[in-house]
Amino acid sequence: MAAKSIISRPVYGTLSPQPGKHHLFVADAEGALAITGMAKNAPAGFFDGAEIVFIPGPDGKHIGALEALKPAQFHLAPSFASLLPRLKQTLTNAHMGLRLYLSGTEGLIGQAMQVALEAGIDHTSMQTEHRGSLARRMQCVHCKGITENVTTQPATCSHCGLLLLVRDHYSRRLAAFQGVCINAEDRSEIPPMEEIFR
Repeated sequence: MAAKSIISRPVYGTLSPQPGKHHLFVADAEGALAITGMAKNAPAGFFDGAEIVFIPGPDGKHIGALEALKPAQFHLAPSFASLLPRLKQTLTNAHMGLRLYLSGTEGLIGQAMQVALEAGIDHTSMQTEHRGSLARRMQCVHCKGITENVTTQPATCSHCGLLLLVRDHYSRRLAAFQGVCINAEDRSEIPPMEEIFR
């Protein structure tokens, strides 16, 4: 658990049905459970005007449960990069009353929120719920490269190869945690790697 003094650290809630004309859900893997859990409290016909965009992950779990909600539109994507054009287009064409629900990993939530803010969607029209892996999206402050799905502390930058301390500082602009060289003064000092972000 992150220290309470780190104000940049995202705070997630629990999805709940909101009034609105259009509901857009973006989720990955276990994020589907947040949507199906919310559906239990949703009024009849809530998903009639809903669109669900889902990245199922390698096991393909939860697809059937989301399809059973009978949303107006249901799209599967293999990765966030592959769903990005659709998400940008949907948000660009959105009208007043859109409600955006983001659930799953921090990487997905952060990147989707970043796209929504760039499209002019007000943050009060978004809900987030973290589900699944605690793996982090990390930016190396030295080479500016992004490394996805970081689970260890320290972690190796996938771009420049530096050994990085994964800080709890989170950049909303980059949708990533910051990684700083852990052995800048003596590169021969290599602390043991521990898997702590699972």
